[in-house]
Amino acid sequence: MRMNEILPGHVQEFVRKCQDKNLSPASIHRLTTMLSAIFSNALLNQVIFIHPCKGVVLPRIGRKPLKVITPEEFDAFFAHIEGEVFRLLVETKIESGLRWGELTELRPKDLDRQTQILTVSRAVVQLTSKFHPEGGRFLVKDYPKDGEFRRLKLSRHLVLKIAAFVLANGIGDDDLLFQMPGPNPNVPIPPPPVPPDGQEFGLTEPNANGRRYRHGTTTAYTNGRCRCAYCRAAFAHYRAKRRALGKDDPRSRRRIDTDGHIPQEWFRTNIWHPAREKADLPDDITPRVLRHAHASWLLAGGADLMVVKERLGHASITTTQRYLHTLPDADDSALTALDNIRGRSKSRTPNPKALQAQ
Repeated sequence: MRMNEILPGHVQEFVRKCQDKNLSPASIHRLTTMLSAIFSNALLNQVIFIHPCKGVVLPRIGRKPLKVITPEEFDAFFAHIEGEVFRLLVETKIESGLRWGELTELRPKDLDRQTQILTVSRAVVQLTSKFHPEGGRFLVKDYPKDGEFRRLKLSRHLVLKIAAFVLANGIGDDDLLFQMPGPNPNVPIPPPPVPPDGQEFGLTEPNANGRRYRHGTTTAYTNGRCRCAYCRAAFAHYRAKRRALGKDDPRSRRRIDTDGHIPQEWFRTNIWHPAREKADLPDDITPRVLRHAHASWLLAGGADLMVVKERLGHASITTTQRYLHTLPDADDSALTALDNIRGRSKSRTPNPKALQAQ
């Protein structure tokens, strides 16, 4: 259909067909959001004069509670981070709540060491080369996600750490604060981990044929379609051994194409997950959890809601309110108050046996 022929009824029919195909509500929302962005651009350029996505009813999504890491869990995790640059990166993220694109685009010139004020004025996004204006992989935007510069204050001890790190590594004011390690920016991906030998990890869930396989084996990965860490390591190790022997069309080891920015997936695979596993934290503890923790810790400590909103760069205070009462001990004060009232009530209730004795 031509864009100017599409009406809200057509979009509503599209949503209904997605539901008939058993797409999840979250997937339907993502698809409709992309479609709405296209029509918004067309409306702005006067290609259409009615926005067909307005008023369309979407399936309701049950909002899950935010996953927040506790200070004790963070300390255990932080102790296993390897590398000075990554330890400083993680500490800066937990104390600033910056998004990944904002954090990895920081430069010394963005931090005023006297006032301890950090100005967030840019963000970097990772693209495939065909979508990059110059064929690269990282594109720096001269504005953060919300389109507005924001300023936030860092603690004195963190500012001193950053200053010492900059001085020790000879980082210029216009250089990246957190750079991909290694003299060559095309850092090779490390070899796959060797799966644990002689350990039993149980059986996988039944596949379509009802068959189950031992975790940590290639059959569990291929036939059982298990993607746990043990099965992925076993399969990666198996493929690496075959390619080393000249089988399976061997190719040279892939290399990270970067201009100095740290790719998020590389960081997750090589830095984050090893530290998380050593700290015995669950799989759903991701780097984004540190942003959630920053907001949650501030609010739990009594920070003003509007201050936290401005630090995180939220467009709506409703988004910031989601971080209220997210720590496990957030309701302890309420339970204590309830126990106090119940205890007072019990203490005032006369004992029937005592009354009879009187």
